[in-house]
Amino acid sequence: MNDLPTPPKAELHVHIEGTLEPEMVFELARRNDVALPHSSVEQLRAEYRFRDLQSFLDIYYANMAVLRTEADFRDLAAAYLRTCADNGVRHAEIFFDPQAHTKRGVPVRTVIDGLSAAIADSDVSAELILCFLRDEPAESAEQVLREAEPHLDRIIGVGLDSAEAGHPPSKFTEVFRRARELGLRAVAHAGEEGPAEYVAEALDLLGVQRVDHGIRALEDPQLVARLRRDRVPLTVCPLSNVRLRCVPRLAEHPLPRLVDAGVLVTLNSDDPAYFGGYAAENFAAVQRELGIGDEQLRQLAANSFEAAFLDDERRRGM
Repeated sequence: MNDLPTPPKAELHVHIEGTLEPEMVFELARRNDVALPHSSVEQLRAEYRFRDLQSFLDIYYANMAVLRTEADFRDLAAAYLRTCADNGVRHAEIFFDPQAHTKRGVPVRTVIDGLSAAIADSDVSAELILCFLRDEPAESAEQVLREAEPHLDRIIGVGLDSAEAGHPPSKFTEVFRRARELGLRAVAHAGEEGPAEYVAEALDLLGVQRVDHGIRALEDPQLVARLRRDRVPLTVCPLSNVRLRCVPRLAEHPLPRLVDAGVLVTLNSDDPAYFGGYAAENFAAVQRELGIGDEQLRQLAANSFEAAFLDDERRRGM
């Protein structure tokens, strides 16, 4: 890790379930007596060749079956937070998907208690963002927000993730309105597989303060001008975009075009256990394949603190 770029940074787009390494899948399966369809870590890892977002989500949700107890979620988050020092991550705003767990009978409180315990024990500054699954009904999102309300002191915001195609942000207008009334920040995945129109919907209908991915915003020059004018951050995930075939190869990634357009871009790992690396690997990849220099890397890292949901005092302390 020492030869990778590790300027101090915040990580604003990381799914805690996406940090579930194959070794931990098998460890938790043994702990919880969960039968797995794969016989070894190597066999499981060999399945990580994805055709698109949905083919990734199929195995992503299957692996989550091993997460059952508060201790499981604590250990998962603790493992991710241990990677932060080597990756230069001073602050993390961590996504979690409660609906993926409640449908298996795991209460929202169990998830939040476990993740919060790991954060409390870590030297890394971290917050939790509760994400709604966009391929589930809006009523399911509303239900999980109600279940989370007693725990809002440990949640900084809400997000929107999972399969984007055919599930526009407009589907979740009401639940995001309620979340904002509760004082929560708002972010949403948009413009990854979905069109630039989804980015505009996330801004206009959901009231998001950051857009996760957002790379297809480039299809709409007026939208790009708006993102630049309003300093709307994009949490871009280069290795993820390539592994999910949203971008054919890293050398063709639109990151330089977004930077040149003056958009507030940050670099993040998304689901690092599945996509080939944590934050530092993403920084190294864009430097190697896109010719991003050291000064630009430092600026991308600085952007992450500007985009983070930090008050001025905490931001200065990073």
